[in-house]
Amino acid sequence: MPAHAPLPAPEQRELTLPDSEATEQLAQKLATFILADAVPQATAAGHGRPAYPVAHIHLQGDLGAGKTCFARALLRACGVQGRIKSPSYALLESYKISSLYLHHLDFYRFSNSDEWLDAGFDELLLEPALVLIEWPERAAGRLPRPDLLIGLDYATDPDPAAGRIARLTAYTMRGRTWLTHL
Repeated sequence: MPAHAPLPAPEQRELTLPDSEATEQLAQKLATFILADAVPQATAAGHGRPAYPVAHIHLQGDLGAGKTCFARALLRACGVQGRIKSPSYALLESYKISSLYLHHLDFYRFSNSDEWLDAGFDELLLEPALVLIEWPERAAGRLPRPDLLIGLDYATDPDPAAGRIARLTAYTMRGRTWLTHL
């Protein structure tokens, strides 16, 4: 079964993240599995270029819940150097590490579920890349299911010192493998 094949039913796991360092550590650990999957799966069209799998991670949570903190730590652990900007205003920040593409999108500013299609972001979902999407619910169910959905919530109240609860839901075999090892 291909790694991106859908599961009969999603698998879930809940983790307590006492602080931002724990959020970053979760992202770093997930990055190790993503990079292991990014080992060239085949040679694309015989041109000697590696073909990487498509991997999608959706991040949900209130403002300040840690989505961008998680995304930055994941991108940094995947090898992105220099400043990692939030895509809140530009909507998309893209990076390339060797032959691996990483796209970080933020749909917070969308008021209509078709806006991400109008922006042409649907084409990014077909590329062999790691795609991180913050606020995927703003696309109102028009996105394909991710490998992994990470919901971040305040542990008790919107006090950053209270920590976070991470609810991870795997929708594919790849996502389930990641979830099993986290």
